[in-house]
Amino acid sequence: MSEQVEVVRAVYDAFTRGDIAGMLGMLDPQVEWIEAEHATLWPGGPIYGPDEVAAQVLSRIPELFGDTFRIKVERLHECGDTVVMQGRYTATARATDTDLSVPVVHVWDIAGGKVVRWQQYTDTWMFAEATNIRPLERSTTT
Repeated sequence: MSEQVEVVRAVYDAFTRGDIAGMLGMLDPQVEWIEAEHATLWPGGPIYGPDEVAAQVLSRIPELFGDTFRIKVERLHECGDTVVMQGRYTATARATDTDLSVPVVHVWDIAGGKVVRWQQYTDTWMFAEATNIRPLERSTTT
């Protein structure tokens, strides 16, 4: 297993254990974190740095889903310094008691043993339906 895949597996393992500090420690101080556009947790553009990832994403997951949010890693594809994860999110939205089960792809860029960039692709409509939170109407162009 390559160093890049080991880093990605370690991040997922830390998240699964609830070790958010450990997970954040694997992110580069200037990490670029990109939630799927118009998804429930998308702030309108990239998030920079572990502290902002914690504040804008990781702290909100329990608010929306309690302790039901899971990531099932189905496949990891190594492409040099990039690792692509195919998987599935499952959860139950607290506000609506609606179950969520959607495919997801994460693209991880690794440098120096740290995550320098992360991008998510998922079914944003299903998140909106489950949480009853409508996507932002922000443009990603400048």
